[in-house]
Amino acid sequence: MLPLLGVLAACGPDAAQNVPVPTTSTQQVTTTTSAAPTVPPAPQPEKDGACPYLATNFVAEANGQRVPKVKLSTDAPHPACFFYANATEIQLTVRVYVGDARVAKLIVNEAAPDGSQPASSPAGWTGGYVSGDTGVVYAVSKGDAAVVVTSNQKQSIKARRIAETAITNLKI
Repeated sequence: MLPLLGVLAACGPDAAQNVPVPTTSTQQVTTTTSAAPTVPPAPQPEKDGACPYLATNFVAEANGQRVPKVKLSTDAPHPACFFYANATEIQLTVRVYVGDARVAKLIVNEAAPDGSQPASSPAGWTGGYVSGDTGVVYAVSKGDAAVVVTSNQKQSIKARRIAETAITNLKI
């Protein structure tokens, strides 16, 4: 028995170092959470041009003011259109968004927050409108699209009519 102990002792620590140590395998579990949608920044008038979905003479008639100048944002595929009352004052802005349905709804809720008057025109579109001392905002969404009309006029019927025409012309 003694010779066996000697052999085992001789194997001692060096033999143990060559023996693989069992390891436990852990799998990393990745969970994905849907990030909260963010509203893109408000469009800005960047360049002169004609609004691709609203005729200038229609806007002048519908909003009740002459339109000497139109500017467009650089948003694609649908730029925001800015209709001016004079060289510096914007009388009407039309913002169009098509993309994520959650973002479309957020854009409308930001423009016409809870407590605003309900809006449901054209058919199938929902949102709200808010009138104040500086004018009116009419904002509606449907699915992944939103249209927000801001006018310096106080009558919501004007902004609603412009929103309906923009939606019809855009075929959204």
